[in-house]
Amino acid sequence: MKTDEIVKEIRNQDAGAAWITTPLNVFYFTGYLSEPHERLLALLITAEGEQVLFVPKLEVEEVKASPFKGKVVGNADGEDPFKLVDYHFDKLLVENEHLTLKRQKELIEGFGVETFGDIDGTIKALRNVKTPEEIDKIKKAAELADKCIEIGVNFLKEGVTEKQVVRHIEYEIQTNYGVDQMSFDTMVLFGDHAASPHGVPGDRALQKDEYVLFDLGVVYEQYCSDMTRTVPFGTPDEKAKEVYDIVLKAEKEAIDMIKPGVVIGDVDKKARGIITEAGYGEYFVHRLGHGLGLEEHEYQDVAAHNTNKFVPGMVVTVEPGIYVPNEVGVRIEDDILVTEDGHEILTHYEK
Repeated sequence: MKTDEIVKEIRNQDAGAAWITTPLNVFYFTGYLSEPHERLLALLITAEGEQVLFVPKLEVEEVKASPFKGKVVGNADGEDPFKLVDYHFDKLLVENEHLTLKRQKELIEGFGVETFGDIDGTIKALRNVKTPEEIDKIKKAAELADKCIEIGVNFLKEGVTEKQVVRHIEYEIQTNYGVDQMSFDTMVLFGDHAASPHGVPGDRALQKDEYVLFDLGVVYEQYCSDMTRTVPFGTPDEKAKEVYDIVLKAEKEAIDMIKPGVVIGDVDKKARGIITEAGYGEYFVHRLGHGLGLEEHEYQDVAAHNTNKFVPGMVVTVEPGIYVPNEVGVRIEDDILVTEDGHEILTHYEK
């Protein structure tokens, strides 16, 4: 069980329990997904292995229908949830990146906590390596992302706007393929507009002989995909094609390096070196990629500073880009599974 590793870390740090409050982390360990807004959602795991899920009282029946089999504490609006239980922990492990000062004060008063430790690293390490079931879901999400690109490319015509293409992709994938949610705001950018790495689709109309950048992903059973394709509409000019070819070479050679034991930062350095040698280093302004799973951006960074190594079961993106202001922007991105002896590319739309 995933929670066994949490119990082990609690004991390693001589703590009494772990307090997990990020909704996706709660889902990861319990199978119950909730967005509680200002109300309390928390999973308490004790050093003895007891699991207690704190939820708004209005969600108790939903929890009973979920895979979670531990104790459920439902608190009504205005009720102090810490008065519904009787726990005391001298030391409590928490998610440092999520705990608010207000909640910390409540834990001190409610559980008598004197010392706090960090459980973030253990959770990240667990989520970093996907189970076969998680991998299957990411593969399906990647397949649906491929379909989104196909839908978008088939809709391109002179005069159509970026916003119109976005709306068409999302309508078609949701209506005909059962997708309920995109991983993030779908990005469709035309020509020079794609020179902004995080550009916002607008009323820019498509013209002949320019590139179209698609960056999108879908959520399938809570797992995300994230891919980018830059496709020609007509025949882009020679400089734009040169930029495209450099990015494609950087992506291919970076992906070719991925296998267990390879230093993650070296893959970034490979792609960055190719782009820099071609004279466009100053226009590659972001990391090469990131982890992918329950979130579209998660641990680990595929970045030059990362000295960790690839291990089987990781899923990452590889997405080099060149962005020349007011001229051209090209990014190509694929989702990559690290296998026992190499890697598998999960996104397949042509490049």
